[in-house]
Amino acid sequence: MPRTISRNLHLVAFFLLLASLLTIGLSALEKQPASTYHDRRVALAARLHGGVAILFAAEEPLLDFMPYRQDADFYYLTGWNEPGAALMVVGAEQNATPAHAYREILFLPTRNLRMEKYTGIKLDAATPGAAKTSGVDEVMPMTSLPGVLNALITADRPLSANLWTHPDSTQSSALLNWTSTTLGEAANFTPHDLTLLTTQLRLFKDPEELALLGKAADASIDAQRLMLRSVKPGVTERAIAGKMIARMMENGCERPSYAPIVGSGINSTELHYAENSATMAAGDVVVVDAACEYSMYASDITRTVPVSGHFTDRQREVYNVVLGAQRAAAAAFVAGKSTLNDPYRRDPNSLDTVAWQYIHDHGKGLHGEPLSDYWIHGLGHMVGIDVHDPSGYPAVLRPGMVFTIEPGVYIPEEKLGVRIEDVFIVGQDGKLIDMIASLPHTAEDVEAAMKATK
Repeated sequence: MPRTISRNLHLVAFFLLLASLLTIGLSALEKQPASTYHDRRVALAARLHGGVAILFAAEEPLLDFMPYRQDADFYYLTGWNEPGAALMVVGAEQNATPAHAYREILFLPTRNLRMEKYTGIKLDAATPGAAKTSGVDEVMPMTSLPGVLNALITADRPLSANLWTHPDSTQSSALLNWTSTTLGEAANFTPHDLTLLTTQLRLFKDPEELALLGKAADASIDAQRLMLRSVKPGVTERAIAGKMIARMMENGCERPSYAPIVGSGINSTELHYAENSATMAAGDVVVVDAACEYSMYASDITRTVPVSGHFTDRQREVYNVVLGAQRAAAAAFVAGKSTLNDPYRRDPNSLDTVAWQYIHDHGKGLHGEPLSDYWIHGLGHMVGIDVHDPSGYPAVLRPGMVFTIEPGVYIPEEKLGVRIEDVFIVGQDGKLIDMIASLPHTAEDVEAAMKATK
């Protein structure tokens, strides 16, 4: 066999192997079709009114024990899960001089062959089939980004006043400062907040997103059921958190969607307690707020359980008030009318008002004060790629939205905290769907589940 042919075959074999490895790496998450991400970019472009959006992927963590997680907006628009990239979306503008068409470009850093011995093979613009693999129309080296932006603004100077990016991005600030300096357009360079646009898009989940959220919910429910069987006097909070995280990963989740909260006794009254360092004692309750991400989509579940396996009369009383508030809010829901996260309860249609009123009317503290005095947070939040998905609040709840209902009462002097949290979908028919419906809700069902062996 001639040497040149042999070398070419070796190159072909190498690139086939590289493509195979890249496909394996990129499919670690259950992604949606490339067309879905493309459609999202087109939808974003329609909101730019001829402007340009630039956003950057999350950077590689500096420390080995900090796992990589892609920027939520970047992942929503690309499905790309590697660090160091940038995305540019150019909105079509026929009235500009010259007119410009829609354009999307993924800028990738140059491969670092030495670092790839530690991090695994990455894809860059020089990799054969990079555009097809990434699902973005154009792929360019990261070094081309400043020049491309300069060329766009040089051809259409008013474009400098219609740039959109993340306001807290150091990479965007550096890029725009350099472009402003080189083009002499400092006076007109006031980039707009891109999250104002991406929030509008991310509020409404498509069926494929709902399926991923459902898998995150199912895995989280399984971990919560394991918790119910594992809580006992003498067991540490950290041991419960560890068992739950292990079960989440066994079920295909890449990480918890937030630091698990396992707070017993007085710790049950601390809203964001995450130290998980105490040993659970008989007679106490434990608030367990723990859920996971499945392919970047989060769930969020809280249950309150008696460490000894049975609620005391007082614990059951407070528990039933909190559960009643959750059910009252769900029963009052009307799509397109009900609102969420109205902390001052100024809107009579807010679910916060309904839940607060229920707690206020149905329970008392030790000194006769209403239990509503011990509710210290909002009723819920949106859920999606982020466990606290972005939204303006109070939010009018419409079909396609996913949110939590999580009333709680926290009484430090009684070492008694109770929170019950489920994730709900607003169906296309306007009805609520409880994604956590299969997990025990009533005090009696919680006690029964704690006795179960499987």
